[in-house]
Amino acid sequence: MSEPTAFAVTHPGLEAILAAELIALGAVPRQTVPGGVEFGVTPELLARANLCLRTAGRILVRVAEFHARTFPELERHLARIEWNRWLPAGAPAHIRITSKKSKLYHERALVERFGTAIMNRCPKTTILAARGEAEAESHDADSALQRFVVRVFRDQVTVSVDASGALLHRRGYRTDGAKAPLRETLAAGLVLSAGWTGVTPLIDPMCGSGTIPIEAALLARRIPPGWRRTFAFERWPEMADGLMARVRGRLEAGILAAAPAPIVGADRDPGAISAAVANAERAGVAADIEFRRAPISALALPAGPGTLVVNPPYGGRIGDKGKLRDLYAQLGHVARRVAGGWNVALIGADPVLERQVGLAWRELLRTENGGLRIRFLTASVPAA
Repeated sequence: MSEPTAFAVTHPGLEAILAAELIALGAVPRQTVPGGVEFGVTPELLARANLCLRTAGRILVRVAEFHARTFPELERHLARIEWNRWLPAGAPAHIRITSKKSKLYHERALVERFGTAIMNRCPKTTILAARGEAEAESHDADSALQRFVVRVFRDQVTVSVDASGALLHRRGYRTDGAKAPLRETLAAGLVLSAGWTGVTPLIDPMCGSGTIPIEAALLARRIPPGWRRTFAFERWPEMADGLMARVRGRLEAGILAAAPAPIVGADRDPGAISAAVANAERAGVAADIEFRRAPISALALPAGPGTLVVNPPYGGRIGDKGKLRDLYAQLGHVARRVAGGWNVALIGADPVLERQVGLAWRELLRTENGGLRIRFLTASVPAA
């Protein structure tokens, strides 16, 4: 019998990075599609994936897949699904359904059929439904809730159970934020795409609330990003007792006592630095990061070479283009002055601003942040 299929969701553009993470965990990717990677999963691999994947936003496990063009046909298939395998007694079930190019297109009617099928197997449950990802995320605060994700496309119905619960970027350390915070999965993706492995110095000269240095420190110390949180699959009735404790024990043995190389976060805003320090303390990596209150003009590097990782303002929400052109030009000037031989990884959203840095950029990938199209770029600073 083949392994169940899981689907790890990520930001469009980060699929190759996520696939490499899965392979490093021992998974075999079966298919990569825009927005995620499909792979075979065992209970232990499911636990490790939720704990360890740095660029995944959610992990779904396939429950059923079938063809249905009428509601009676749909109901027959739904009655065969053992919903109680994933729903603890009395736990609320959240149903998220999308239907496109199918005979069964009325999403409210679909939710009703799914709700009836679930309650026939789990009579003590309550059914919740939401339209859109933002509304679906609003239910994440309910730690007892179990989400089911349904996709109907060309009359093919795919039913999945959410193994993660709250989105995986919610590591549990960030409650203090500066302006325009970068999602943790994107920060980790930038660091990974730049090829940084933790054995050379890393500095973020515009660190804001510290997400990039913190994700770098977690990576350098081999701390699983989900180490300080729980997951939906841990409540599944079919999950073996003691599995999570065994997986955590094996992972804990690989955690390093300290980061092998210096990690620095700097920002001119004292409020941002205060938030960054508090976030790093909650993440358990405060001792691995040196936070400095300093403008970009005062950039001072540890002995290198290493990597500068920068998420500068893009112009849409913070500052104006004139000031930003000066900021980007200053970044390039300072990098050439003090960072000869270093690599730079930058998130860019405006080619005009990127050119102000004066480095020969190479595009790593394209994705989105807050609805804005961005690029991950890298360049080498010429040696002095």
